[in-house]
Amino acid sequence: MNTELMEALNILEKEKDISKETLMEAIENSLLTACKNHFGKADNVKVNINHETGEFAVFAEKTVVEKVEDPVLEISLSDAKLMDSKYDLGDIVNVEIKSKEFGRIATQNAKNVILQKIREEERKVLYNQYYEKERDVVTGIVQRYVGKNVSINLGKADALLTENEQVKGEVFRPTERIKLYVLEVKDTTKGPKILVSRTHPELVKRLFEEEVTEVRDGTVEIKSIAREAGSRTKIAVWSNNPNVDPVGACVGMNGARVNAIVSELRGEKIDIINWNENPALLIENALSPAKVVSVIADADEKTAKVVVPDYQLSLAIGKEGQNARLAARLTGFKIDIKSETQAREAGDFYMEDLGYEDYPEDLQYTDVDYADEEYTDEDFATEEYIEDYEQQ
Repeated sequence: MNTELMEALNILEKEKDISKETLMEAIENSLLTACKNHFGKADNVKVNINHETGEFAVFAEKTVVEKVEDPVLEISLSDAKLMDSKYDLGDIVNVEIKSKEFGRIATQNAKNVILQKIREEERKVLYNQYYEKERDVVTGIVQRYVGKNVSINLGKADALLTENEQVKGEVFRPTERIKLYVLEVKDTTKGPKILVSRTHPELVKRLFEEEVTEVRDGTVEIKSIAREAGSRTKIAVWSNNPNVDPVGACVGMNGARVNAIVSELRGEKIDIINWNENPALLIENALSPAKVVSVIADADEKTAKVVVPDYQLSLAIGKEGQNARLAARLTGFKIDIKSETQAREAGDFYMEDLGYEDYPEDLQYTDVDYADEEYTDEDFATEEYIEDYEQQ
């Protein structure tokens, strides 16, 4: 089997990226097992394969003795000296075992091992290929709905977009190309099991990395994201280069960059704000596009009292509290928003010792209050314009 075997191994190494040495080792182990089954389960049987030529030989390790009592394990001194005059009592001699029948067994065994190893290595290569894409964005082609889940083809493997990772209201057509965030890649006997998401906040971050050169090269950092998938996302950005405007870089000329991402997310609104290490200024930015009169932030308690003009209150809170909710998640602060009139009626709103219990609960916003959206501080957030909010 030597010539055909070596040709097959060389082809596999080139086309399948499966190491010839890996295959050789597997064949050697399989031949050893077959050999022991054929000649008896003696531990002294060894198989040797020439990795250059593919030639193999089977040996039985036997001890040189004066009188043979167990021919499977022993060889007489006279027979040993016929092989090599240097042998003496107690030496170990490798006695070659020849069998035409075993030759046929070995050939078939090698073929079976190669086929099995090909499947294993292909699965391993495929798993590694997609494991490297874990927590990254990939482009997939919609295949079909499997119940409420969606099967997505990623090229060499299929991914599963489960119902809870789909954006509410999104409907996909077969052959449609979509961007997905790779949540997890599991190694199984049937190949990699790939779980993807359309709702994860990191999807937005990765899309900005793809679309915005300054984000990709690290000039602009996305410091925080808060997302309500399918509706609105807020992101806070920072520039490591004083000559680069982080918001402008993300928006792009005439909004080209952010609009490309909005299009991929099927119209999801994106608010982009400037990150600031000063919590009060960050909270003011996060409540954009609403105008803010004052912010008193307690960095230790992670709470903030915000006053906005009367006519800006509904804008600051947003439809169903969304703007305030996303701002709270983006900044990590519990935010209490009041209009100027409400602040005056409530008393001295600017005193730091004033408790939240004095104010209606519907004006207190915190990430904890919206536990159904389970995103951590690593979750992120983009900017449209005031008229978008006023229409809501």
